[in-house]
Amino acid sequence: MSASTSVHEAPEVSRSSAFPDVFSLKGQHALVTGGGTGIGLAIAHCLSLAGARVTIAGRRLDVLERAASEIGHGCAVARLDIADVDGLEGFEADLSSSYGPVKILVNNAGNTVKKPFEDSTPADLNSVLDVHLRGALELSRHVIRRQLPNGGGTILFIASMTSFIGQPNVLPYTVAKTALTGAARGLSAEFASRGIRVNAVAPGWIDTDMFRQATERDPARRVKILSRIQTRALGDASDVGWACVYLASSAARYVTGHTLLVDGGGAIGF
Repeated sequence: MSASTSVHEAPEVSRSSAFPDVFSLKGQHALVTGGGTGIGLAIAHCLSLAGARVTIAGRRLDVLERAASEIGHGCAVARLDIADVDGLEGFEADLSSSYGPVKILVNNAGNTVKKPFEDSTPADLNSVLDVHLRGALELSRHVIRRQLPNGGGTILFIASMTSFIGQPNVLPYTVAKTALTGAARGLSAEFASRGIRVNAVAPGWIDTDMFRQATERDPARRVKILSRIQTRALGDASDVGWACVYLASSAARYVTGHTLLVDGGGAIGF
């Protein structure tokens, strides 16, 4: 019997049934911060479609409720000001009590200050670091403490193209997003051997309302952006969402401390 014949005789039903299982998040509680709009909403939607029990968190309950209605599948909402680091321990405790321990945390909440560096202030820097970095790390600390005795879990940080390339007038954002890639490596070094994988996803230019608002009055900027992307197309928010599903699933069980670029080749484009 030839090797090729042997391969074809492998049981088809075993392969077909196992394939979707490794990507399934069935029954796992996933928390997505900033999950009411844009990329965060897409991430939450994809996690839900993969079987996770999703909670979306943010400051605006009306926005979260609309998003939860769109996601369906019992999506829960929770009010959260990620910059209020003193309140994050209580937030995590209340959330775990209501919906169960968080198995998958997606640190997506973000903000930015856009101005030339020489015109910026320490307060501008702190306002961005408080959300992207300090808040995300503090929430991760409390989630990890509960994950450790409960079989581990997954922590994801949403980084950015600015983690890898320079862009003008958004230095606080660039500093924060670059730091998140280091956070993924450092936390992975501490916790991967204890059942908690930590990774980051760095979206490129994604076709969101925010992107359209930023470029609709600046067609030259849009042309410049598209010329850099190797696929010559903007990404869809679901592209980021499915990347998060992969990294949270057992299909990525040997992937940790990594930053996955979802950018159509933008970071290396010419």
